[in-house]
Amino acid sequence: MRYLMMTKASTADSAPDEKLFAEMGRFVEELTASGVLLATGGLDPDGTRMVSSGEEITITDGPFTEAKEAIVGFALVEVRSKEEAIELARRFRRIVGDGESVLQRIFGP
Repeated sequence: MRYLMMTKASTADSAPDEKLFAEMGRFVEELTASGVLLATGGLDPDGTRMVSSGEEITITDGPFTEAKEAIVGFALVEVRSKEEAIELARRFRRIVGDGESVLQRIFGP
């Protein structure tokens, strides 16, 4: 099973410290070595929205949401169960602290 773990922007005013970078580095290294982590990255807050209606496609440049609602990063993981994905997301939240993440299963090949 593949899951997309997305992280929303934090409302914290402080910048990440060296301890957070070190812990996150170990976490990413562990997941990469085990083959669980397929991809990870940050997302540009700007984007392009495309809406189709009949033959017409409208393209609008972003950003589209309030900063606190924006998805700022993601991790694509392959696990055996939803519970395993939730546990990885819990470990991530414990490292980065307060905030919000969204976990969604990916269907298809």
